[in-house]
Amino acid sequence: MKKRKSLEEYTIGILKGDRSSLAQAITLVESTLFEDRKMGTQLVQDLLPHTGNSIRIGITGVPGVGKSTFIESFGMHLLNSGRKVAVLAIDPSSQKGKGSILGDKTRMEKLAADERAFIRPSPSGHSLGGVSAKTREAMLLCEAAGFDTILIETVGVGQSETAVRNMVDFFLLLMLSGAGDELQGIKKGIMEMADGLVINKADGDNIKASKLARQHYLQALHLFPPNESNWYPKVELVSSTEGTGLDETWGMIEAFEQSTKSKGFWRKNRASQRSKWLEESMYNLLLEEFSKNQSVRKVLAEFENEIESGKVSPQWLAQKALESFLSNK
Repeated sequence: MKKRKSLEEYTIGILKGDRSSLAQAITLVESTLFEDRKMGTQLVQDLLPHTGNSIRIGITGVPGVGKSTFIESFGMHLLNSGRKVAVLAIDPSSQKGKGSILGDKTRMEKLAADERAFIRPSPSGHSLGGVSAKTREAMLLCEAAGFDTILIETVGVGQSETAVRNMVDFFLLLMLSGAGDELQGIKKGIMEMADGLVINKADGDNIKASKLARQHYLQALHLFPPNESNWYPKVELVSSTEGTGLDETWGMIEAFEQSTKSKGFWRKNRASQRSKWLEESMYNLLLEEFSKNQSVRKVLAEFENEIESGKVSPQWLAQKALESFLSNK
């Protein structure tokens, strides 16, 4: 049986930039075991002074847009520019095995093999927003390990993508051209959240359509009211296979960083995100404590048949369970 690392060993390994220690530490914080979670929480706390020095980029997009191909090309471009890149790739979870269905290391072979990069695929589990329940903790661990650029690839695009928006500095939306009406298949809410758009696969016979799509998206984005950062999203054309447009995309992100830091939004946004994280952490801990409470379980079991047959409403039973929980405290 492999000996468990101590808290000190995890800390030393991560601060040295050891990818093996980092991977094991993320496994620790993702664990549902009480002792693992307790140690993982303390590890993140101990490493907190060494975090916060990266740029955090969330990447989402419509199905078939080529997120993994883009991230590999973009990641390699950043590595060659002297950056250290960590990719937290969230895969859809199997509802049977609860594990990750895909596995981005197989889709980003070149990036995964580079010692300057770190790729961590994690199953989304029951978390909404296309992210893992412990994405924030994993992100901080990567920062402590010296990675200055964190790319978070979400499961896909949907209404709950606000979750990833609440943990990154820059939210990048990948789109395609030549698929009929350019504004179909994407919700207005996602467009409003995006700090920048990239039209991927802008190469070959698709260049003309991509340029036209760029104009459509720019027009659509200017119809939205300015967001709190006072940054107007830009649209870039990229070919992940040919490597074009990657420098322009990074330039867009750097311009956003400079603009929002000079206006104080960068710091304000991160402070707001920490408050949101606290709120979610308290909710999850309270929900877990509530769910495993014996008096609550007894009430739920007592009315199981009535719920299934529709004789009592879920809201009524939830209220009854809460009253039982509070009376036994």
